[in-house]
Amino acid sequence: MLDLQRLRALHAVSVHGTVGAAAVALGYTSSAVSQQIAKLERETRTVLLEREGRGVRLTDEAHQLVRAARELIAIVERAETELEERRGVPAGRLTVAAFASAARGLMPPVLADLARRHPALDTRLTEIDPHLSVDLVAKGAVDLVVAHDWDIAPLPAPAGVEQAVIGDDPCDLLVPEGHRFAGRTAVRREELGGERWICQPPGRVCHEWLVRTLRTAGHEPEIVHQADENPTLVALVAAGLGIALIPRLGRGPLPAGVVEVPLDPVPVRRLYALWRTGAARRPAIAETVRALGAHWPEVSAHAPHSPHSPR
Repeated sequence: MLDLQRLRALHAVSVHGTVGAAAVALGYTSSAVSQQIAKLERETRTVLLEREGRGVRLTDEAHQLVRAARELIAIVERAETELEERRGVPAGRLTVAAFASAARGLMPPVLADLARRHPALDTRLTEIDPHLSVDLVAKGAVDLVVAHDWDIAPLPAPAGVEQAVIGDDPCDLLVPEGHRFAGRTAVRREELGGERWICQPPGRVCHEWLVRTLRTAGHEPEIVHQADENPTLVALVAAGLGIALIPRLGRGPLPAGVVEVPLDPVPVRRLYALWRTGAARRPAIAETVRALGAHWPEVSAHAPHSPHSPR
């Protein structure tokens, strides 16, 4: 008999790419995941993982087992959904993936709300970049995703995945005090040429939006500093090292020396909740989507602004 937990471990490695990343997603240690797969190898008398540099590669036999695991996990998910639906209350484990600023600015009150209202529901949060998370929910690696898109880069919903809009998150231009834009009530995109930019690395949605937008306006962006976290970007602006375009959600209070200036038109990223169609009837999914929508107006209304900004 094949053990479902061991198949889950192998499936997680195939989705996340490494044993360590699979362990984080499953809430285990790396050694526990390795032990599960080692036991599966002994039971099947098959080599499933091979070393490749610092990582691992799944063998052909492993890929065959992963396909079977995906089907079994889907069957279990349907059974759990039907049981939870019959009970009529959110229960069991719900895994949620959210991008960094949503994990920081939106998820804490949502998770606290769910814990207070539904003690039988065990919600687990993982921080994952949005361009990766949609694929994870489609493959069954997580139950629900909070992701975002921009006007020039719409978020694709794969087949078998449903989505709901949570809300819109405006973005502002952040500049050092004394900058030529610091006293302005608004700045047009056509005026952004010749600036030194601070932004996220290539591959991030915010980076791609900035590059495309400036090129559309006739400017080639000079990106001088790159960092993953928004607080780091803000600190670099405060040091006078460049300007940045940063969304309000999860940004935190702006330090002295940083001025917030609106762009015209205002860039907006839209937040979504996504889940698999097969789990749509699950009360835990419906209640989490409700909580996200219910908390968004308060969270977005209290997004801090710089006291030095023109308002």
